[in-house]
Amino acid sequence: MGRWTPRLSAELGLLAVLLTCCCAQENPCFAVRAGTCSECLQAWKDCAYCPEESFKGPRCDLYENIIAHGCSAAAALTAKSSMMIERKQPINMRLKQSQVSPQQVSMSLLPGEEKEVDVEVFAPTKGPLDLYILMDFSNSMVDDLNNLKRMGTQLASLVKDLSDDYTIGFGKFVDKVVEPQTDMRPSKLKEPWPNSDPPFSFQNVIKLTSDAAFFDSELQKEKISGNLDAPEGGFDAILQAAVCGDKIGWRDNSTHLLVFSTESSFHYEGDGVNVLSGILARNDEGCHLDAAGKYTKDTQQDYPSIPTLVRLLGKHNIIPIFAVTDHSYTYYEKLREYFPIAEIGRLQEDSSNILTLMRVAFESIRRKMSIRAEDKPKAFVTNFLDTSGRVVEHGAFDFKPGAIGNFKMRLSAQQMVGGKPVCQLEPLGKKGSIRVKPTTFNAAANVDATILCPSCECEKSAIPAAAKCHGHGDLVCGRCQCYDGWLSTFCNCSESSAAQDTSRCLGPDMKDPCSGRGDCLECGTCVCYNPDQFEGEYCQYDKTDCQRYGGFLCNDRGSCIRGRCACNEGWAGNACECPNSNATCLDSKGGVCNGRGECVCGRCKCPESDMSMTSTCAPNFEAQLGVCEGTRSCVQCQAWKTGEKKDKTQCDKCPFKIVLVDELKEEKDVAHSCSFRDEEDDCTYRYNVEDWKPDSKVKELQFQVLKKKDCPPASLLWLLPLLLFLLLLLALLLLCCWKYCACCKTCFQSCLALLPCCKGGRMVGFKEDEYMFRQSLLTSDHLDTPMVRTGPPKGTDVVRWKVTDNVHRSPTHPQVLMKPNPKEIIPFPISLRLNRLFSENLSRPDSRDAEQLRKEVADNLNEVYKQIPGAQKVQKTLFRKQKNAGKRQDFAIMDTVLSAPRSSYPDIVKLTQKNVQSGNLHDLKVVPGYYTVATDREAAGAIEFQEGVGSVDVHVPLFVKDEDDDKKQLQVEATDVPLGIAEIGKRFVNITIIKEHATGVFSFLQPAYTYSRGDGVAHIPISKEIIEEGSSQVTYRTRDITAKDKKDYVAMEGDLTFGPEETQKIVPVRLLELSEKDGLLADKQVRQFAIDLSNPRQGAKLGRYPRTTVTIADEPDPSVMMFKKGSQNFSTTDPTYTIPVVRTRNQDIPATVKWRTKKAQRFELSDLLKFSPGETEKNIVIDPRAHPGPIQPETIQLELFDPSVNATVGERKTTLVNVADGPHYKPLEMEQVQNKSAVKGGRLFSPTNLKAKATGPRNIRLNWDAGSGNPAGYKVKYWIYGDPEKDAQVLDVKSPQAELTDLYPYCDYEMRVCSYNALGDGSDTDIVTCQTLEDAPGEPGRLAFNVISPTVTQVSWGEPAETNGNITAYEVIYTPIDDDLKAVGAAKKVKIDNPKKRMLLIENLQRAQTYQYKVRAMNSIGWGPFKDASINLASQPTRPMSIPIIPDVPIVDAEAGDEYDGYLMYSNEVLRTPTGSKTPSVSGDDYTSNGKWDQNFLFPGGSATRNLSSSSSPMSTVGSNYRGAGGSFTETNTTYMSGGSQRTDMIRGGMHSSEVIMRKRSENRSYMDENIRDSIVMGDVSGNFPDLNARLSPGIPDTPSRLVFSALGPTALKVSWQEPRCDRDLQGYCVLYQLLNGGKMNTVNVTNPAENSVIIQDLLPNQSYLFKVKAKSQEGWGPEREGVITIESAVDPKSPLSPMPGSPFTLSTPSAPGPLVFTALSPDSLQLSWEKPRKPNGDILGYVVTCEQLHGGGDVRSFEVNGDTAETSLTVPNLTENIPYKFKVQARTTQGFGPEREGIITIESQDGSSLSQYNSQSMSSREVFQMPTEVSTRMNVSHTMMDPYFSDGAMMTTQHMETSGMVTRQVTKEVVQRSVMGGTTVTKKMFYES
Repeated sequence: MGRWTPRLSAELGLLAVLLTCCCAQENPCFAVRAGTCSECLQAWKDCAYCPEESFKGPRCDLYENIIAHGCSAAAALTAKSSMMIERKQPINMRLKQSQVSPQQVSMSLLPGEEKEVDVEVFAPTKGPLDLYILMDFSNSMVDDLNNLKRMGTQLASLVKDLSDDYTIGFGKFVDKVVEPQTDMRPSKLKEPWPNSDPPFSFQNVIKLTSDAAFFDSELQKEKISGNLDAPEGGFDAILQAAVCGDKIGWRDNSTHLLVFSTESSFHYEGDGVNVLSGILARNDEGCHLDAAGKYTKDTQQDYPSIPTLVRLLGKHNIIPIFAVTDHSYTYYEKLREYFPIAEIGRLQEDSSNILTLMRVAFESIRRKMSIRAEDKPKAFVTNFLDTSGRVVEHGAFDFKPGAIGNFKMRLSAQQMVGGKPVCQLEPLGKKGSIRVKPTTFNAAANVDATILCPSCECEKSAIPAAAKCHGHGDLVCGRCQCYDGWLSTFCNCSESSAAQDTSRCLGPDMKDPCSGRGDCLECGTCVCYNPDQFEGEYCQYDKTDCQRYGGFLCNDRGSCIRGRCACNEGWAGNACECPNSNATCLDSKGGVCNGRGECVCGRCKCPESDMSMTSTCAPNFEAQLGVCEGTRSCVQCQAWKTGEKKDKTQCDKCPFKIVLVDELKEEKDVAHSCSFRDEEDDCTYRYNVEDWKPDSKVKELQFQVLKKKDCPPASLLWLLPLLLFLLLLLALLLLCCWKYCACCKTCFQSCLALLPCCKGGRMVGFKEDEYMFRQSLLTSDHLDTPMVRTGPPKGTDVVRWKVTDNVHRSPTHPQVLMKPNPKEIIPFPISLRLNRLFSENLSRPDSRDAEQLRKEVADNLNEVYKQIPGAQKVQKTLFRKQKNAGKRQDFAIMDTVLSAPRSSYPDIVKLTQKNVQSGNLHDLKVVPGYYTVATDREAAGAIEFQEGVGSVDVHVPLFVKDEDDDKKQLQVEATDVPLGIAEIGKRFVNITIIKEHATGVFSFLQPAYTYSRGDGVAHIPISKEIIEEGSSQVTYRTRDITAKDKKDYVAMEGDLTFGPEETQKIVPVRLLELSEKDGLLADKQVRQFAIDLSNPRQGAKLGRYPRTTVTIADEPDPSVMMFKKGSQNFSTTDPTYTIPVVRTRNQDIPATVKWRTKKAQRFELSDLLKFSPGETEKNIVIDPRAHPGPIQPETIQLELFDPSVNATVGERKTTLVNVADGPHYKPLEMEQVQNKSAVKGGRLFSPTNLKAKATGPRNIRLNWDAGSGNPAGYKVKYWIYGDPEKDAQVLDVKSPQAELTDLYPYCDYEMRVCSYNALGDGSDTDIVTCQTLEDAPGEPGRLAFNVISPTVTQVSWGEPAETNGNITAYEVIYTPIDDDLKAVGAAKKVKIDNPKKRMLLIENLQRAQTYQYKVRAMNSIGWGPFKDASINLASQPTRPMSIPIIPDVPIVDAEAGDEYDGYLMYSNEVLRTPTGSKTPSVSGDDYTSNGKWDQNFLFPGGSATRNLSSSSSPMSTVGSNYRGAGGSFTETNTTYMSGGSQRTDMIRGGMHSSEVIMRKRSENRSYMDENIRDSIVMGDVSGNFPDLNARLSPGIPDTPSRLVFSALGPTALKVSWQEPRCDRDLQGYCVLYQLLNGGKMNTVNVTNPAENSVIIQDLLPNQSYLFKVKAKSQEGWGPEREGVITIESAVDPKSPLSPMPGSPFTLSTPSAPGPLVFTALSPDSLQLSWEKPRKPNGDILGYVVTCEQLHGGGDVRSFEVNGDTAETSLTVPNLTENIPYKFKVQARTTQGFGPEREGIITIESQDGSSLSQYNSQSMSSREVFQMPTEVSTRMNVSHTMMDPYFSDGAMMTTQHMETSGMVTRQVTKEVVQRSVMGGTTVTKKMFYES
């Protein structure tokens, strides 16, 4: 064919290898360009194939592309799908049964194709109904059952009302009859409660029946039963009711309703309680009811899971209705969300409202309908749409019974399934009958769907040895398929010929082969380097070299083909920039460009005019404050030759002409009616503005002006001379008065002072009488109201003013009568003028100047306002300047907010005024004469007139609130002049604000958005809040900030029209790629642009966010992928070669890279490696045995190439694989045995060399050698490490390798393999173990709140149930929110690096503010999801006892700033603080001030870094665990110190270092001389630092440099200190101590200066003491060192078990029993249970329980309980309601009794009626640990695991999992808090079950 003949065959052959995944996704036809015609048509619905022999383009491409390349439309091959409705019977509304139409549809779909079917459904008004009631029969439901029995006939009547064809049934459930769910004592198994049935799991009592009388009679026979724990086994009952259809009685053509009634939560699969009872098997989802209807496998299998219930109820068309009480409503409300259709109702305590609840739920269900697609093959995806085409979620179809409902089913055929083309699926995956039906229907639309996989007829008629192929190949579908040994497009080049002539790769006028863009291969074939960019026979066309528009190639509306843009349908132009339609030029009337312009390339081209035009050529008067205001001057000059444009040259420039008329049309008949006053004659002129008519020839606005003005009556001209004479006379009198005053002022000063002329004549007052505004036009919440001064300008006048909100309201107005709470904490905005000039830096809150000044202001104002009771710290401090402020306008004004009680407003005003007059607020300099103090309804302040100043603005707050009246009025009053001689003239000014009622509110959803340039388009939503139905419009326009139009983005503007029901539209803004210059800049500026909303029309207004800012983020750094090693070594005996590839940088995104082999002797391999988000390593596995030929030593090179667009290849892009010759040995005896076995057909031997390697969090890859024999396959057994092998899963594979999937992350697995043949299984391999890789953790466990005070809380959380690795850190985010859960303040983050510290103490929270708390965990993979909860501390009840903070808990200050982890510290750095003190006593803090490191403690040139903070609220304690009996050996067991913290100060260039020395847990030390116990030591490491204390005189000793406290027992303490520095000899010490809350000061004198410790033995346990130590010399006493310490002990000093001070402790008796758990049984009885002591120290013989009233009264009762079980319980009767009781439990061994475990409990009741187990009663519990012989250093947290003060309805489940997998303890806690409205009783319920 000549040297220029295209050689596309070879080019396309390599193109498939070089194409990237990204391009394959953009055009699926690319991936099969080198394939056959059939493969092309099967790739995608829009793929086409060109079989023409002369065609030179890519044969497989989109249809429009191959046409653009020159293929004729007649020759192009495409495939068409089909759809046929085979049966469509119309719905008969007279039939009382559910119907669906059409009934049968068949369709075929090409891969990637979608089809829609219109479906009609009908549900009769009263169709068949099956109602099954499933009721909780635990003892707490006894009153509910009694009520249900009484309502039996009413229940039957209700069902009759709901349906004419009904059945009703009844079932009951309790829980599994096994411990710990059920009391297994024989007596309790027979009758758990008086007059009750034995416990059971589930029983079908009444099969569904239409006999209402039979139902009622059977129901009367039922009796209640009972169990132990609060959660019930309802899930077992629901599953059996669903799957046992025949035994329950469900009918086929009816609606199935299941009413589930309970007041408790539920057990579910894997919640742990079954592990305690030994039930491990999963639920088999089968029906297991005996003849009596009882569930028989309750003790053999677990509860079902929630997904199982959802699936099975949906499968059997059962809709659940959850009728639950307040106790468990929250749980079932969340459970309902998992079901497509379900209802929940709030049940009364006695179920008296169950009938009403069922009726309401049924009506709600009838209105909803969930559409399902059943039996769907995997190749299809279904969506359901409403009639408007919107996709609708489950249960959201609102179809009315008795009427026909319509919806659309969209069926989509997938292109790829499981990584392979859909046409390669098995037949069952590509074809099937899909049943489309509502959930409650049995009738369905059957859709027979098939994936169409077409084939080409031309493939069947190939031309062998075609002439076009030079006889060396077959011509198939227009393309040559060359025989072996021949190459090129037309098979005219032999492999053996010298075909390396590069000149054959040169096109016309080309200098470089293949245009320099590709490789010239054999026979002159060009293979382009980047086929995605270059194309053509010689790679001469660049696909990125076509014209661009807005930075987008072909405007993103076409394809660049052979150097030109081929535009998509509907677009034209060289760059496809012009839409063919004029839709973008339509105006609001439906016309084009308002008739004033023409639509050119999709935009209106408006005629030139001086008037501003909109984008549709309409006059834009909005820029001129409206039509009337924008045209008044032109109308005035043309009609009357007056006004600001009366000059003819100015008037001629007006863009319109007027028409004078004798009469104007009515205002309703014109677009605008205007009237203005002519300033020159004081007359009013009027005119109308009319828009042009569509049929009018003149396309301009028409201005009709009324000829006659409205003028006031003629003035009385004859009065002018008289007025002039009187004015002259008055002037003469004033002049005489002035002269007289000047000469007589000294004699008659007191009299003359009464004359205005003698006061200087100065007047001050407001400039205007009234202001009126529309609220929508307000741009600020303040108004600068001018106040003026007249008269001589000499001197200074200070004017005080005040403003009152809502003065228009009468005294009887409801809002006026509603008095606010004087104790309510409200914000007080305060403004002061600082005595410093304003700078631009102060306007930026994040600048250093603003930060420093803000800190100075806060420190000084907090010091001043601390005099106000209840005042908090100032916040939100900002700085500004005020323009009209006289000579002070360049001074900075400070605005801040002080929170304080409302009643303190007068005190704050007086205090502010007093300090401002002095010019100082503490140390802050302010300008006298200016201040503002405001509330939410009034304000007061002062302004200053300096000498020579005649006007000053008053910054008046407007108090704009949502609840304002439609028209509200404020009144500003000038009250007095405290400084100066001016009189007040115009005293009042009224401000009126009018609130418009809009039909809709336009707003952006967010104030800011961030998009990446890689996104291409920023989709910005604009929302409309519909107030009244109707259409409305709004204008949007982009505006540059730091981003530039046509450089960073494409500017957009236009009008959006919202229909009556439209609530949101999207504005797409195109983002442009960085230019090469900008991409190379090191300091990339953040690029931002704004989008503004304006000109809302048709009654709408702008809302909360009329402007949004869009930030354009640059592309993230690419991932780097490379080989892990530069070379790898293997032997010829290795079964596989595994070569690892690693990824670094930006590992959170997916990335791909290709690899290929080079220089291999037997194979050339290539493939694609895919890295999922978070994956850092992948393996290339080569099986040398899978290729022909012997395995020989060789060196293979592997290369990485062609990474994805977000990745790059690193420095090790190649690696060498060295295969050496290795020994292939096998013992002779074994070989003989194997051969013998094989000959005799014996059992196969085990495979060898089994290796396992984790390839991901859920994947393990296995490889092994096959061994001898001829196995038919292999069985891979794998199970979780620690589980029995009988539970293993088995995988059957045919090759000696396997991939295990769906495993648990970071879990150890055991595996073994055996081969098998027709004779059976062979021997197993040895067990190998492997651990899967880590994955991101799950969400943390329950959040718990330990409320310390209304502003301090301790947050704790559980470890994630799925750690998926080793947890390394936690992050806590807390945010103030409002009632709508929207943030009202900045979110603050705290990162906790120690994963063992799952607690956080947060101080200084805003009082009475609700916060949202979110916690997430992190492991080596990254962060997991958040667990969140919300709580308002002020709403929590008072704690039953003071609970100290657990030591070593992180502490943060909520007011400390927004820095991440900036103020994180731990409570072991803080000791207990005196009440009211803000300075915690930190041992050794020589250089602290106010509890924090003094950062100013520096010498010139020095610097310091604060890395330790102290807190004012939390208190930590010291305690010890004592073992031994008086010996010198002591074991230290300090549980709350786990590390050290260090502070460093730079002083004069030297280093002073102090550290906290903490001993580790269980650190054994021997002390031979003294019994030193655990202690907190803060001391100096170096000790050689300069003396920085200024002494009173030489020779006086310094402060002892540290205190060391060592606990010697619950009442004894050793106090040690370090000798202070002193220039003279010390003479002794003095130790003083007293109780922290006051009392006698005790003194211990130490006369021997060599002794620096004392032992104090008369202390009280659990009390805080203040210690002081000072030293003495000849010159006198030195300063004192103070410390506060508490010995935390649970020993009651009055207990007989309390040891005497100094007595030894013993370990012969048992430790205290486990936590006490209380369960209310009735108002006068409870069940008490506890666990066995953790350290029994012998066999437990029994327990002694004592019970007494907490506050005295009554007898002390004792109970003896025998036994040595792990958990023991006792029923205590004859208690009294509302009386707190103290219980004590002691364990007994042969050595005696151990310490007590104490708990306090109260059973509270609302009334004196008889109450059931959980009815209207509450329990409050606390525990005190009594440990005389084992003093624990853990802080007493009052058993926080049982802490009742979580958020309402919270459920906490704690599981402790040992490494062996055994569950050792689970505690389930339920908390219910219920407020009774209308009364004074607050009922709290707590149930504790262990």
